[in-house]
Amino acid sequence: MTTLTDLYPSRGATEVSVPRQDPVVWGSPDVPGPIATGDLRSYERDGFLAIDQLIAPDEVEVYRQELDRLIDDPAIRADERSVIEPASQEIRSVFEVHRISEVFANLVRDERVVGRARQILGSDVYVHQSRINVKPGFGASGFYWHSDFETWHAEDGLPHMRTVSVSIALTENHDTNGGLMIMPGSHRTFLGCAGATPRDNYKKSLQMQDAGTPSDEALTKMAGAHGIKLFTGKAGSATWFDCNCMHGSGDNITPFPRSNVFIVFNSVDNAAVEPFAAPVRRPEFIGARDFTPVK
Repeated sequence: MTTLTDLYPSRGATEVSVPRQDPVVWGSPDVPGPIATGDLRSYERDGFLAIDQLIAPDEVEVYRQELDRLIDDPAIRADERSVIEPASQEIRSVFEVHRISEVFANLVRDERVVGRARQILGSDVYVHQSRINVKPGFGASGFYWHSDFETWHAEDGLPHMRTVSVSIALTENHDTNGGLMIMPGSHRTFLGCAGATPRDNYKKSLQMQDAGTPSDEALTKMAGAHGIKLFTGKAGSATWFDCNCMHGSGDNITPFPRSNVFIVFNSVDNAAVEPFAAPVRRPEFIGARDFTPVK
């Protein structure tokens, strides 16, 4: 049995800061793809790439109607893959949406989407996680600052930072309705959080994070070094970001909803092993164990 070295220790007695040990862009710059060379360099430097219009307005309408259909379906609401907002009792997220819906499965296979993931990660890719996020107006809660990789490494067993996410807006992202915030350049430092992972931590963390949350001191230092970028844009815009970006979003207290589809692509050469810092794996609808490449 091969033992993997844990390059990114976390969930110990103290918080630790470790320089990134992996490339940001794994693909060769000489191999053509949908991302221009200059944009790929920007992604490597900042950890993200914003695209004004990844999908057209008529396509947005198709995906928005499908989102509405799913969240209005009592069977979906009752499914364990749905996360309910504690205060309003409305659906907050629906996971594994590419398996629930053929409409969203087609989006995952769209070359505008999966082609960019392959170009960044330098290999075939599979879907580690997919979900729709629904942030209705008047009080939908945000997501606290975190690195996705810290959780995916600790609780899902992803060995390396060879994973990329895309958030595709299905409603307009204003600067007031709880949009995505990222600390540019934060992807180059791994912040290992303090505190052991409770069993079945996902049941709580999908509503409000606890384990895997950085300290105020670490966040203050990181924000001072990198600043904070808030993403706005019309429906159909998209943000690609590295798995180790420090990011979060605020509550939405405006009347304007903010919904998006969120897809996580992982390299087939970075398949999940056993969790590095959790007693058990998370369910497969959150951290996939089917490593079949997207075709």
